[in-house]
Amino acid sequence: MLVHFEVNSTERYTSLIREEAHRLGFEFVGFARAERLDQEAKRLEEWLSRGAHGRMSYMENHFDMRVDPRLLVPEAKTVICLTFNYFREKKQTDPEAPKLASYAYGQDYHFVVKDRLKSLLAFMQQEIGEVNGRCFVDSAPVMERDWARKAGLGWNGRNTLTINPRRGSYFFLAEIICDLPLLYDDPIRDHCGTCRKCVDACPTEAISQEGYFLDASKCISYLTIELRDEIPSGFKEQMAGWMFGCDICQDVCPWNRFSKPHDTEEFEPHPDLLQMSKQDWQELTEEVFGLVFKKSAVKRVKYGGLKRNIAFLE
Repeated sequence: MLVHFEVNSTERYTSLIREEAHRLGFEFVGFARAERLDQEAKRLEEWLSRGAHGRMSYMENHFDMRVDPRLLVPEAKTVICLTFNYFREKKQTDPEAPKLASYAYGQDYHFVVKDRLKSLLAFMQQEIGEVNGRCFVDSAPVMERDWARKAGLGWNGRNTLTINPRRGSYFFLAEIICDLPLLYDDPIRDHCGTCRKCVDACPTEAISQEGYFLDASKCISYLTIELRDEIPSGFKEQMAGWMFGCDICQDVCPWNRFSKPHDTEEFEPHPDLLQMSKQDWQELTEEVFGLVFKKSAVKRVKYGGLKRNIAFLE
């Protein structure tokens, strides 16, 4: 079945997709015209030229694809942008225990969210017709925060994260790039104002003094996840107890007072995880690691990587 693009059908398709996305668990949905990101390309070039990506050499790859979604999906017309909540009020119980970013408590979001994205794309193809599209969840060369901004899901805050005025920033971003023209949303303005809480709270000074620029090579998330070499000794007193990722710039953000707990079963942690003491983590065995982090994003650093991070904190 071919798709006929009429004004009334475009509006109907946009509403249809939004409604199904909400049914699948996505909280906010926005639509942006698929086009080259000229201004964003200049900022990316500067970020790379300053070496702010550290050892993440993959950020240098596929530059043209990264700034133009039409090279990822031929004849692309729309970038459908979505948010998926992962906020959880209950944290680790032992204040002395090495800390884990809350997004990694449950199953790997790449798979959990992407399964829902695939269901949404299948729905579009079934209900609308021959829609060509690809699904992305923090994968492939997609500038997801810039697309989220263009689609009106939030602004890129001083900490460089996407902030939604109704929910803060504790959510995953996801995209479907497709060849279906839809009704496009408008960006919303920056609401950070003069607030500098994230800048002042970052223990490694990864966020520039003016904000809106992150030196990833200093970020605790980079040091504990992306960096495969030994963590530089200069960060020894600056890790603030984090063994995998970091939530500091989100925890201090005033907009996250609007966060609400997620209701996704797959994001619930293993029953033992939040109760583990500092000693439990220090004595972590490979067997317990495999049990507690089954299907978890933490497996990306493997047992040896997490043990390296825990030892660095001692």
